[in-house]
Amino acid sequence: MTRNAVTKMYLDGIARHGLDPGDLSAVADRSVDLRATSYMGRSLPRPVFLDYQERAQLEDDLANLHWALAALPRRLFGGDLGEFARAAGMTDPQVAAILRAQDLPPTRLARADMYHDGIGFRLMELNMGSAIGGLDNAVLNHALLTHPALTEFVAENDLSYVDTMGEVANTLRAESGIPAGSRPLVAAVDWPASFATLAPQLRASADALAAYGIDAVACHLGQLRVSGGRVWLDDRPVDAIYRIFLIEDLLDLQGPALIEPVLAAAERGEVALFTPMHSELYGSKAALAMLSDEDNRHLYDATELASLDRLLPWTRMVRDCMVTVDGEQVGLLDFALGHREDLVLKPTTMHGGKGVVLGWQADAEEWSSRLHAALDGPYVLQRRIRALPEPFPAPGGTQPWLLRWGVFTVGRGYGGVIVGGSRDLDGSLQTAATGATLGCCFHENRRRA
Repeated sequence: MTRNAVTKMYLDGIARHGLDPGDLSAVADRSVDLRATSYMGRSLPRPVFLDYQERAQLEDDLANLHWALAALPRRLFGGDLGEFARAAGMTDPQVAAILRAQDLPPTRLARADMYHDGIGFRLMELNMGSAIGGLDNAVLNHALLTHPALTEFVAENDLSYVDTMGEVANTLRAESGIPAGSRPLVAAVDWPASFATLAPQLRASADALAAYGIDAVACHLGQLRVSGGRVWLDDRPVDAIYRIFLIEDLLDLQGPALIEPVLAAAERGEVALFTPMHSELYGSKAALAMLSDEDNRHLYDATELASLDRLLPWTRMVRDCMVTVDGEQVGLLDFALGHREDLVLKPTTMHGGKGVVLGWQADAEEWSSRLHAALDGPYVLQRRIRALPEPFPAPGGTQPWLLRWGVFTVGRGYGGVIVGGSRDLDGSLQTAATGATLGCCFHENRRRA
């Protein structure tokens, strides 16, 4: 299926514009080294395109989603952020870390991971906070525009793209209180174990921030030192910490000892922390389950409900209770056991596909075992999103790819897209690290007549 008119025009006009199916990837390879980027050295055979209405609707819906998430503590827990965290399955050390930043609003930096089901974009999960990947997506947009034929197509159709990294720099300054015109030292701080693998990519992203007036250095938590009223990296005082370590790292035996001094320094005003530790709480699958629950619909206005209904698949915490499914009351466990191929089991706060069970890839015995093990724990069940594959150029015609859209939101709203494609059409979870091929997005600037 061709999702919109601009995609159809692109596919129909490949020959007219001189775009060979393998040409764009070769152009990207010649103009930029993709190996140290999120693309891991490879890219999809064409960009993806959002028409004007799709982009505008996404921006409005994701803004309404953010507002609804930010209001959850007030609407469901009397303003008690700790109760919200415990209801989402956070442990005591995680709740304590979250409460240290309870006066700060949720960050606007997020990546909504979505599928298009042929009707609209549906949200699989929301990754909120500065640890999200793919922020260097625009490097591919820039590289592809060195191809004259693509440049001609983009100009003819009034297309553009968002420089996501630039918007991240703006959001970092705004949310961290960094004055305009200053050149702060920002430490991009990862967890020690993952830094060993991600260091080259993190250093490349840190270097990219230099173009936006930010002196960024990639490091891990064990390299920071707190003393004399400042946080230090080697002999340099740090102005802001770009947080790549996660709230789940507090579950590590070394977690509290490494993370607590940094949180305390931020609380004392000795360093700015971008983003607050409660980011993963607001972006958790548990929070999405709360928004999806019919029992809470009376808490939202008509505009919020319209956006939530467009975005959210049915999602519930794994509990032995009655739930509403398609307007009927059913036992959650009975429903889950009887509809395995339509459901996904997910941990509420883990990332990278850890602990996810796709019902259609599990046999009945494994599904039952994993379901009962998750009962009353930090897990959700979510209805499967049946994504509609999109055509991509191939020798002799086109071939279908399944696309996972990563739509960024930033301080100023819509922040661009990075998309992951797979020729495995059964809906398996794939990232660049597990086999997905990534691509970039151009969007229309005006509504078509």
